[in-house]
Amino acid sequence: MASLQLCLRPFPGQRRPIFGSRLRPVRCADDRQALFSRIAPAYDNLNDLLSLGQHRIWKRMAVSWSGAKEGDNVLDLCCGSGDLAFLLSEKVGPNGKVIGLDFSKEQLLIASSRQDLRSKACYKNIKWVEGDALYLPFSDSYFDAITIGYGLRNVVDIRKAIEEMFRVLKPGSKVSALDFNKSTHPFSALTQEWMIDNIVVPVATGYGLAKEYEYLKSSIAKFLTGKELEKLALEVGFSDARHYEIGGGLMGNLVAYTIDAIHA
Repeated sequence: MASLQLCLRPFPGQRRPIFGSRLRPVRCADDRQALFSRIAPAYDNLNDLLSLGQHRIWKRMAVSWSGAKEGDNVLDLCCGSGDLAFLLSEKVGPNGKVIGLDFSKEQLLIASSRQDLRSKACYKNIKWVEGDALYLPFSDSYFDAITIGYGLRNVVDIRKAIEEMFRVLKPGSKVSALDFNKSTHPFSALTQEWMIDNIVVPVATGYGLAKEYEYLKSSIAKFLTGKELEKLALEVGFSDARHYEIGGGLMGNLVAYTIDAIHA
């Protein structure tokens, strides 16, 4: 607890950051936050059904691209029910530290309950924090790696979120952002739309979440293409950025690198 409190960056008028508290009002669209709270109970089951289990492969790829290693201090942003955080924990081991941050208390409660059911010693190194991706409560250059899975598309200010990730990353570190791919290829885009309309929404309907998953198509339409994400990361200050299309072009993963101060 004490070590975590040392890394938290207090806001004006705040002297004692407290783990698990909302350190700053979460500035996101209320309906977006409510959406993720509503889908929380069915989130993991739907991920498995809708991707035929492939999301687990994509998440392992995202964690591998982050460069997280034994003993590192890492952040899983927009952590949801914790899939990436658990994978990061295995990478950094018992001597490393993982923080999973999300704006949905319901998702964090599920992540915490999943942690309680797991026996590996490394999983004890995960701390869950309710917070805002646009105002990360951590000091500059604090993390050795950052992952964000299916969260960048849903923040209200993508540039600000990337700026915050850049700020809290150490020199020579990477952020790995997994999300749906906004394809520039007509066939891939049409395939993605067809799958959402004919597979995703009907399956979600069985869970009473049709309207929640109809949101997917509009959120992808408003998202950035891979090239646009690369350009934005470079504008923010990352020294290099690469976007990889995976899952047959339906998914994408942005990997952005900070400058290594030693070799700058």
